[in-house]
Amino acid sequence: MPIYEYLCTACKKPFSFLVGVVANSGNPVCPRCGGKRLTKLISRVARIRSKGASLEELADPSRIGNPDDPRAVAQWAKKMGQTLGDETGEDFGQGLDEMMEEPSGGEENADEEQ
Repeated sequence: MPIYEYLCTACKKPFSFLVGVVANSGNPVCPRCGGKRLTKLISRVARIRSKGASLEELADPSRIGNPDDPRAVAQWAKKMGQTLGDETGEDFGQGLDEMMEEPSGGEENADEEQ
């Protein structure tokens, strides 16, 4: 049974819609805002795994890359946040990006003052 992906034009949330489970499954509706104005997305073929299996795979220390590199850790955290979905909040990835843009511990400012 195919799974189609849509983007809600109202709240910009992408979501998946399983077709063919029930004879009259109806038209897709955004699970976040109930919007009916949707854009059908072209998606990649996906391997379906449980959230637990995905989190277990991401928890493997080799997935982090270099744990001493803040960017590698931030990238890993973004993947973990995507796997968790709405549980992390809407601005989780954006917050990580903003943290990476900030000077770390004032080191850059300390160099400018000398």
